[in-house]
Amino acid sequence: MRDLSCSVGFFNSVPIAIVFLAVGLGFLVGRLRIGPVELGGVCGTLIVALLLGQTGCQASFQVKDIAFALFIFAMGYSGGPGFFANLNRSSLRFMVLPLVEAVLVLSIALMAARLFGFDPGTTAGLAAGAATESAVVGTASEALRHLGLNAAQVQQMEANIAIAYSLTYLVGMISIVIFTSQVAPVLLGIDLRKASKALEEKLGGVPDKDEDNLPALPRLVGRTHLVREADGRDVGAIEAELGGRTVITRILRNGEAVPASRAETLRSGDIVVVLGLRGFALRANALVGPEIDIPAAHAEALNLREKQVVVNRKRVNGQTLAELGRRAEANAAARGVFLVNLERGGLDLPILPSTTVQYGDVVTLVGTDPELGEAAQRLGGELRRDGMTDLVFLSAGILAGLLIGSLAVTLGGIPLSLGSGGGALVSGLICGWIAAKRPGVGHIPAPALSLLKELGLAIFIACVGLSAGPQAITLLKEHGLVLPLLGLLVSLGPACASLWIGHKILKIEGPLLLGAIAGQHVSTPTVSAVIAKAGSPIPLLGYTVTYAIANVLLPVLGPLIVALAYHAS
Repeated sequence: MRDLSCSVGFFNSVPIAIVFLAVGLGFLVGRLRIGPVELGGVCGTLIVALLLGQTGCQASFQVKDIAFALFIFAMGYSGGPGFFANLNRSSLRFMVLPLVEAVLVLSIALMAARLFGFDPGTTAGLAAGAATESAVVGTASEALRHLGLNAAQVQQMEANIAIAYSLTYLVGMISIVIFTSQVAPVLLGIDLRKASKALEEKLGGVPDKDEDNLPALPRLVGRTHLVREADGRDVGAIEAELGGRTVITRILRNGEAVPASRAETLRSGDIVVVLGLRGFALRANALVGPEIDIPAAHAEALNLREKQVVVNRKRVNGQTLAELGRRAEANAAARGVFLVNLERGGLDLPILPSTTVQYGDVVTLVGTDPELGEAAQRLGGELRRDGMTDLVFLSAGILAGLLIGSLAVTLGGIPLSLGSGGGALVSGLICGWIAAKRPGVGHIPAPALSLLKELGLAIFIACVGLSAGPQAITLLKEHGLVLPLLGLLVSLGPACASLWIGHKILKIEGPLLLGAIAGQHVSTPTVSAVIAKAGSPIPLLGYTVTYAIANVLLPVLGPLIVALAYHAS
């Protein structure tokens, strides 16, 4: 078994330093931009590692395997809530697209292998790079070791994975960004910006033009008014005229608080607390009466607080914001609590009546106590901020994944196994789902997950590039020109098919379809480009569904491609 080694100066005595040199320089190189696309830290690390590998530096299997296990488990953990939440009838039409991606990436890669005589490593690297799914590099690399090849053959094929990935990744990234943000809207015959605004309004979004003129002021405000103009009118009627979900949360009459129900009739001299978006709350001056200072004894009525809640209630999962709003409207205790942000997988979703809430979503609520606390409890548990990682749960999860990965089945005479990487991914999905439903169990903070994913993948990729060494030159000379062209086909073939299927058969609205295609490609830069072109976050509603499914399907292709390409050769 190979050790981490390097024959160059300082790195000869401290060989592990070469890994961190590759990662650091790689992420520095990854900041370079080619047109609208940033090279990215992973691709930059691989390029730097391939160059450093020409010096004869090598990385051990142990270092790579540990780094990849941490990365793939963390990826599964963070994606678990979204993956399982999207396995429902309402997501069916979007789920077709990741299946199209997986089937066509597999088919095109295997056809290319047959036509050009690629070995399993080159075939897997082509699929990984063109589909911009770095996890395939790891699952395919491990699968090579189960083919019964000698060490030299495995090393050569691992090198081929690395170089094929590096030659096709940039092609895949640039092509899918340009296709979804520039070409696809033309093929659909839509103005993406206008179509997104129209869809946003159709789904219940109301552009708040008043707020655009007040960027430095808080959007949600609480104000106290003395009732004059509203004398004799019901609270519900006043709230309807104020608009924008503005509510009267407190009524003080003769120094005493009275219930602020919608049926309550206001009287001259009452003091009311109005809570809502600034542009709407300001209307209370004309509709209710002059603004005054709230009596000191009731100052807490204007003490707006914020809570971040992780959704884990069964009765909330799968509900739209409109449905939750109607439920809150029926419950007086939730009046005056506003949802100001909805985060899923690190992305802020558009807050529309039709937006669905899922397990693991982080919801930001603003309001006053006790209503705020009661509303938060109905959604889930408050986001933990202690920063503590449950290492017992993490270790047990990875161990369970390794056990799952050791299982194998034989189909058509071909032995198939998820391998350690695929097993850790499955285990991560399950562990993430458990943690989302029970926040007190197996907590791993978002920053810790981000570090595990980024550093784990970066170290793994650095080791792959270093180990490729001089073998990389052989593949460059043999297939250096044809691989980028094939990468273009692997990238755009599934995208074009999904565009046609999504538009003609599934009838998915244009902005959502473009977001979904970015998601099936597991490409955050792509959806960012689509959002920028659309001038609206509406494409995220399609992206989050396909991303959650594709993030599981594509890594599993690694062992499948290796097994099929090997037995077909």
